[in-house]
Amino acid sequence: MDIGSRDAFTRMGTLGIEEEFYIVDDAGRPTAGIDDLVYGSEPPEPLVGRLDHELFQFTIETQTPVIERPGDAPDELAMIREALVRHAAEHGYRIAAAGLHPTAKWRELDHATKPRYRAQLDRIQYPQHRNITSGLHVHVGVDDADKATWISNHLRWYLPLVLALSANSPFWCGFDTGLASARAKIFENLPNTGIPTAFEDFDAYRRFERRMVETGSINDRGELWYDVRPHTGHGTVEVRTPDAQADPDRVLAFAEYVHALVVDLAERYDDGESIPTLRREFLDENKWRAMRYGRGAEFVTRSSEGTASLATLVDRESDRLGVDGIRDVLDAPSGAARQRRIHDERGVDALRTSLLL
Repeated sequence: MDIGSRDAFTRMGTLGIEEEFYIVDDAGRPTAGIDDLVYGSEPPEPLVGRLDHELFQFTIETQTPVIERPGDAPDELAMIREALVRHAAEHGYRIAAAGLHPTAKWRELDHATKPRYRAQLDRIQYPQHRNITSGLHVHVGVDDADKATWISNHLRWYLPLVLALSANSPFWCGFDTGLASARAKIFENLPNTGIPTAFEDFDAYRRFERRMVETGSINDRGELWYDVRPHTGHGTVEVRTPDAQADPDRVLAFAEYVHALVVDLAERYDDGESIPTLRREFLDENKWRAMRYGRGAEFVTRSSEGTASLATLVDRESDRLGVDGIRDVLDAPSGAARQRRIHDERGVDALRTSLLL
């Protein structure tokens, strides 16, 4: 049984970025393309071993190489994205990015036939049949398994902030949901999603992984789709919270922030620091506020005695960690607001093409 190992956690501070995209036509409409892009042709060299697809035939995923120095992330991300856009264009496709494609209707789209996905569809049924979500996943290498588990526990408080900043999916099946990130709520309808419980140590997490497989709850460890997890294959802490983004600068901002958070928490773990955490219910409440209000969210503070605005938290975090990207994201129009503005002012056709890479 492949459930990973402590031995995977050997390197501190490496970075990896996984992005999920939509395969579309020139007008930005969903189209099945994985047979051509994944199975029917050899991708260009930067994508070899770093290109896969998701549940639907119009969803595709890329992974950067392991990034040794965070300063190299812009070049590595650009290399992968440019290769994907070229690869798609050679087969008559375009690539789009958002947490949800605003007009895609899951009942009209074909699922992939990969046995892993067929098994998920058979087991999960309706919630998985409609799962046309796209996210951004950030991996940061950690050099000790117990440290990675501790970091994952404490990262949970920061995840709603990341979601609020990344919220980029107001539309679902052609209508406005009233949410800033409908993707997050739709994805949470699957089992083994959302903000996870805290784990005492790595052995507790690994026992949980093993028991979930042994009881038939999941087919493999990759089906633990929590917002954050110690990745027992890559030896990383993986944050899976953000909506997918068309703008690479926003992707880099979230990668910068997550990397800084993991490094900071690693240092605090090494110093033996004890960090109080909110009740799980308050963590879930903060995530709901991020999903619903996005930039306008007010979050329950760590003390649970009051609330703080997203802007207050972003300023505090930027100063504390010495990062600039999330402040730049906050200062620009949100993805959800931008989509609504384009839809209202220019119509649905313009909205679809606005998401093209």
